[in-house]
Amino acid sequence: MRVIFAGTPDFARVALQRLLAAGFEVPLVLTQPDRPAGRGMKLQASPVKQCALEQGIAVAQPMSLRLDGKYPEDAAAAQAAIAAAQADVMVVAAYGLILPQWVLDAPRLGCLNIHASLLPRWRGAAPIHRAIEAGDAETGVTIMQMDAGLDTGDMCLVERLAIAPDDTTANLHDSLADLGGRLIVEALEMAACGSLPRTPQPAEGVNYAHKIEKAESLVDWSQDASTIARRLRAFNPFPGGATDFQGEAIKLWQGQAEPRTVDAAPGTVLSADADGVRVACGQGQLCLNLLQRAGGKRLGAGDFLRGFELPVGAVLGQP
Repeated sequence: MRVIFAGTPDFARVALQRLLAAGFEVPLVLTQPDRPAGRGMKLQASPVKQCALEQGIAVAQPMSLRLDGKYPEDAAAAQAAIAAAQADVMVVAAYGLILPQWVLDAPRLGCLNIHASLLPRWRGAAPIHRAIEAGDAETGVTIMQMDAGLDTGDMCLVERLAIAPDDTTANLHDSLADLGGRLIVEALEMAACGSLPRTPQPAEGVNYAHKIEKAESLVDWSQDASTIARRLRAFNPFPGGATDFQGEAIKLWQGQAEPRTVDAAPGTVLSADADGVRVACGQGQLCLNLLQRAGGKRLGAGDFLRGFELPVGAVLGQP
């Protein structure tokens, strides 16, 4: 079976590697254009592009796939490359471009998407983050037959995965990437035999995982401690949590909710030692144990406090 692969970040790279290891022929990879990254802001190839080049696979990086859009030359070149690949199916994983109908119709078996949620819950751009933020007990991967809607296509394969109380987006991402790689291989093997099932998504339970914005990192101490702790886990590795103290920004990466009655204004430092920085919240208190100064490294509470004093009674979140 000939497979066009469309994807960009590490989540997609894992799936591409699994397909190649399983023996599928991949004549073409679509990925996002190179972007500036790192301290020097040099152009950097996506993880999927790096993998494709290592394997000698042709790579296309259109700015858009819309023939009537802003970059019609890019779309036309991609259309020619897709036609020349003569693929049976396209596999899509965190690609980052909307696929117009001509792309969906191009392969004989259409386009299959690896989506990191239990559809129809958490359609959209950030399903892993939003599942943790919402306190979901489980998530998973859905292999979906793509249509013109936003993650609305028929479900082909679904597998569930429990969300542990200490899961962050970083480690849950890795688990789901492995699961997605395994499931897409199973799906293509079934499709090759004509036995891949398709089930319409239920109308109930639909919600959307909106893109994570950097502004969301700012901690609102009036929220309850459990909500803030989940947000720190959800926003690790990006954008992290953030608060201010005496004009300096502090990044917050890890904290445990402690459901105690606290007689202090939200944001008040209750204690600060090697065991953690305890801060009053709208309900309960949060014990912070991984913090970071601007331009510094992530440090445990004890090491952080040796270089940055947070006196008891100080109020975080004040400009």
